[in-house]
Amino acid sequence: MNRAVGPHRAEGTPGPGRARVEFLDVRALTFAERPTPVLSPWEEGEVDRLWEETTARNPATFDGPLVACLGVDRPGAGELVVRWAPMPYRCRALRRLRPPAQVPGSVFVTVLVPTEDGLLVGRGSPATAAPGRWGLPGGAVEPPPAGAPLDTAELHRHAARELVEETGIRIAEEELRLWALTRSDRFGSLGFHFLCPRTSSALVRRLHTDLSAVQAGHDAGPELDEIAFVASAAAAGRLGPAADYLPQVLDRYVADRPEGPAVPARR
Repeated sequence: MNRAVGPHRAEGTPGPGRARVEFLDVRALTFAERPTPVLSPWEEGEVDRLWEETTARNPATFDGPLVACLGVDRPGAGELVVRWAPMPYRCRALRRLRPPAQVPGSVFVTVLVPTEDGLLVGRGSPATAAPGRWGLPGGAVEPPPAGAPLDTAELHRHAARELVEETGIRIAEEELRLWALTRSDRFGSLGFHFLCPRTSSALVRRLHTDLSAVQAGHDAGPELDEIAFVASAAAAGRLGPAADYLPQVLDRYVADRPEGPAVPARR
């Protein structure tokens, strides 16, 4: 979580006023970089003004470059080409300035951490881009280093990094499996959802407590100020506001119930 091809049937019920996400069936995935979109002078001024308001409320808000989704192409069955460009985080303010269909979506990763008590979810702290919102561990994808490609290997690395930064759970990137790909019907944001090996809820709580104690000594504090374990979308709904993808991802996970060998998380 940052501080500051044929579609399957969209599974689960998003709920009143909630964006629906589509599960994409993709066997061949390509990322095609495009130039950063040009904003009008008025948009640039409004984006900067809104950013000043944001940083006045939360000086720790992240404004680094993120991977923006400019759209997707489906050249053949099971094939998906993601058109993307680097954009500063502050450009998310375009969501308040343009119709949804004209706003670049985000590209983000999440990690499903199964335990005997359900999947791990966390609540964004006041220092994050989504304070008070529950979701899976993860965050927006940042562009790869200059000269390096954006590909699924980079997404694996980013997911593993987000997991340890938010929860303290260390999982080798090769132990993460790309489990689902979703696309929001509002801004077209793409979510790459990874599944990690099953671990114990007691260990997860201890790792998160230890990490939070360390992060509390920093100005921004922990990224997840509370964690919980849920076994259904209904259980997650009782926690409070949630990421738009969460109910449908949980419904699909419960329906699939993927099983795999237990691999202990490492400190």
